[in-house]
Amino acid sequence: MRTALLQSSGRPGSVEGNLKVLDEAAGRAAAAGAALLAAPEMFLTGYAIGDDIARLAEPADGDSADTVAEIAARHGIAIAYGYPERVADAVHNSAQLISADGVRLANYRKTHLFGCFERDHFEPGEQPVIQAELGGLTVGLMICYDVEFPENVRAHALAGTDLLLVPTAQMHPFQFVAESLVPVRAWESQMYVAYVNRVGQEGEFEFVGLSTLAGPDGVARARAGRGEELVFADADPALLAASRAANPYLTDRRPGLYGSLV
Repeated sequence: MRTALLQSSGRPGSVEGNLKVLDEAAGRAAAAGAALLAAPEMFLTGYAIGDDIARLAEPADGDSADTVAEIAARHGIAIAYGYPERVADAVHNSAQLISADGVRLANYRKTHLFGCFERDHFEPGEQPVIQAELGGLTVGLMICYDVEFPENVRAHALAGTDLLLVPTAQMHPFQFVAESLVPVRAWESQMYVAYVNRVGQEGEFEFVGLSTLAGPDGVARARAGRGEELVFADADPALLAASRAANPYLTDRRPGLYGSLV
């Protein structure tokens, strides 16, 4: 499945502006043969926007979700994107996957909040594994800091995730996560991992780009630089099956030894 990663910070504070950026990127991605477009963490509103996070938060089935669904259907491409989700009095840092015919397939709430900024503005999610079927693959959702916990990714592997989408807001000086950790996660749990980042200065944060789609062999199939960019790579079921057969980490596990971990 050809996958496009939209490395961009969009227009922080402007939902309308970000929907336009998403629309344009969806058109470019579809024209290049992609079946899936993934956008970064909090792409819909911007990340470092303070109290505007709560003001701009919407339900998973809100007006912006309807607009993304219309964009997906018009271009014939599935879209995953990050946004602040309003649930009663709480706000979650969420990511949603919408199919190429405009159907909401999955919605994930970030389970591991990073730093005081996120803990001040969000409530953590409680469901670690959210999946949907797309293009013959089982696609999972996770957000940024979540992927830095190996237990999280392994839970997806054990649940059958083939392609893990990770919208992120990875900042300086933690670029080693994109450069080194993400390919290792893909290798040790035998899956594809698509890690799609923001770029540039936003408030107090400097986002480092370096979006990547890593394969189950630990090789980066796509690697963006430090600027705005749309990059492409394929998630190949045949390679995934061959890699899992050659590297049987999941079948060679001995869960009885790991009780102390929980």
